[in-house]
Amino acid sequence: MNQPGITLELEPADPKRLLMLAGPVDSHLKLIEQRLGIDLSYRGSRFRLHGESRIIRQAAELLKHLYRETEAGEPLSLKTVDLYLTEIMAPESPKTGVSIQTPKGPIRPRGKNQQHYVQAIRNHDINFGVGPAGTGKTYLAVACAVQAFHEESVQRILLVRPAVEAGEKLGFLPGDLAQKVDPYLRPLYDALYEMMGFDTVTRLLEKGLIEIAPLAFMRGRTLNNAFIILDESQNTSPEQMKMFLTRIGFGSTAVITGDLTQVDLARGAPSGLRHALEVLQKVQGITTTRFTSADVVRHPLVQRIVDAYDEFES
Repeated sequence: MNQPGITLELEPADPKRLLMLAGPVDSHLKLIEQRLGIDLSYRGSRFRLHGESRIIRQAAELLKHLYRETEAGEPLSLKTVDLYLTEIMAPESPKTGVSIQTPKGPIRPRGKNQQHYVQAIRNHDINFGVGPAGTGKTYLAVACAVQAFHEESVQRILLVRPAVEAGEKLGFLPGDLAQKVDPYLRPLYDALYEMMGFDTVTRLLEKGLIEIAPLAFMRGRTLNNAFIILDESQNTSPEQMKMFLTRIGFGSTAVITGDLTQVDLARGAPSGLRHALEVLQKVQGITTTRFTSADVVRHPLVQRIVDAYDEFES
């Protein structure tokens, strides 16, 4: 083999931890090979890596880091491996050390756009995060909200979504309005549970310190000392978006997230997100972070799917 190679010995040689590192059917190691373009083989705790010198050194450091992660006995996920790989493959990202502290541990934005997004949320009252699925728009906004609440810089968290469905009709779903829209708010619940724990979130929901609601519930309210997230905002009308933005009160931070390629409004109906980005582009104190497929932190296929649709529709 003409490519340079290095040998790495992982210690202590624990068969159970080594299996967790490799993943089911060596899936973690295969992902590292594929994403970094290297050859990787192992026997026991001894790993042999072949490829570009700089890349195989990075891969060796990644393997050592992932092996340390198995020390607690918790299985590694393919998502965790992929997130670390994304970080390795974005050397242009500024090393700002940006992290978001939550009760369940720190969350670190990956790449330049995610870091810019978090910094913008911390420094401005109204922020737009626009881009395809899987870029962390909503997840990072929820994390910032949790940190602000934990540090008592806001008194409550409001997570809001328009009650517009992707090709289905709410009227055919059982239950009252709250029960009908609950499935559409599930991603927000999931993020909160991950960052704060189920019991804490349930208690704060009961006290009204966390509120998850459809956009229609915001009409007529003024929201002071709150962290407000409007998710899936591409499915608002211009009138709804104006209504939401004018609810913002003193001491509040608002984050508006959306994907302009996933509009579920009736054909021909204008998107409130698209309209707001045009109207507010020169308003001081409002920031916009635009994500692309390069920022996707889900399964690697998601990035390729986004690119394929963009190419087909252009």
